[in-house]
Amino acid sequence: MTGRRVLVTGAASGLGAALTAAFRERGDEVLATDLPSVVEERAERALKPLHPLDITSDADWQAAVAAVRERWGGLDVLVNNAGVAGGGRVDVCTLEEWQWITDINLFGAVRGTRAFVPMLKDQRSGHLVNVASLAGLVHPAGMASYNAVKAAVVAFTETCGHELASYGIRASVVCPSYFRTNLMDSMQGSDDVVGQVVGQLVERSRVTAEEIAAAVLAGIDAGEQVIVPDEAARQAFRLKWADRHGYDAVMRDQAAKLDALGGAR
Repeated sequence: MTGRRVLVTGAASGLGAALTAAFRERGDEVLATDLPSVVEERAERALKPLHPLDITSDADWQAAVAAVRERWGGLDVLVNNAGVAGGGRVDVCTLEEWQWITDINLFGAVRGTRAFVPMLKDQRSGHLVNVASLAGLVHPAGMASYNAVKAAVVAFTETCGHELASYGIRASVVCPSYFRTNLMDSMQGSDDVVGQVVGQLVERSRVTAEEIAAAVLAGIDAGEQVIVPDEAARQAFRLKWADRHGYDAVMRDQAAKLDALGGAR
């Protein structure tokens, strides 16, 4: 199906930009959004314009609904992609860091969904796509805050799928492993060791944002509720359910390595 009306958050770079390009290449219309500061910076550089949308702002979400209504009269796909990187061992990561990542990575998707669901209900159609992470399905050491919010996005998406099915609305959650992106530019946290390790994993990955985007669109087309778009993520998820003892051993070995690098606290 092409010619859909799509809104993508965090569309200036990384997976958001790749998704925007992939949708447009197949003939879909896309309202690409990002932070007002990013929109302004791109305008100064004469780059392709974006619609300003701070996903932590209810007012910005209502403005996005109004823009969609004026432009198209409705929406077919809402992609809650925008997010930040964070984490840290449980006794290092501060409560302020927990609140920061929760407000963006979880409540950003919640705000967007709540803003657009009335429109989708009225038209009795639509597809919610929330970008979580493999961390929402498997939970490596040193990433408690990130794991927790991404797992919450998985649970939130599944719940929306159940609640909204009778209105003809579908919901999918995307759970990729590490891939090459600029997500680490947003990394914050007191645990420098975790930041270094995660940064190396992103840098070493051979998977591109464009490859993830292509797999996401294929999953949307297939109506998949949980889209696990790369082989590394699929292998890790299978290990957890097929060999829980082996999975736990891998995760605890990673925890020991973090302590060796950063010192047990």
